[in-house]
Amino acid sequence: MRSPGRFLVFLVGSLAALALAACGGDTTSSPSPPGASPAAPGSPAAGQTVDVTLQEWAVVPASESVAAGDVTFAITNTGPEDEHEFVVMKTDLDAGALPTDDSGVVDEAGEGMEVIDEVEDLPVGESQDLAVELDAGHYVLLCNIYDDTEQEAHYTLGMRINFTVE
Repeated sequence: MRSPGRFLVFLVGSLAALALAACGGDTTSSPSPPGASPAAPGSPAAGQTVDVTLQEWAVVPASESVAAGDVTFAITNTGPEDEHEFVVMKTDLDAGALPTDDSGVVDEAGEGMEVIDEVEDLPVGESQDLAVELDAGHYVLLCNIYDDTEQEAHYTLGMRINFTVE
């Protein structure tokens, strides 16, 4: 008959080895190209995708900063009722301080603002990708729809957020 102590020692040793292997991780890394800056902790590296949810009344990116370079915004309109758009605007202005007209719609041609690109009229429940190249700087992600029926500007209802490219 085998000793239960030997089996217990074997079992504990095996579990310890598995735990150490799980905690280990890959210690290898690839060198960055010359002049490249590393991505900030918790933000996607350049060339990665940022998931963005559009909803009444918010623009919610999975990350509020990325490294400069190619970025794809994977945009989903979760509604629940309204069609939305997604505008990437480069500006030094705060997200809540963009110039608007009398109806509350952002003047996209306003001084100190540059529209990089946009996805217009995204229906509830649908998704679309927007690939852009972003230089370092401050951006605002927003929905700039004005609903004539409801007489509401999505921007003034809160559909805007500051976004940083490092």
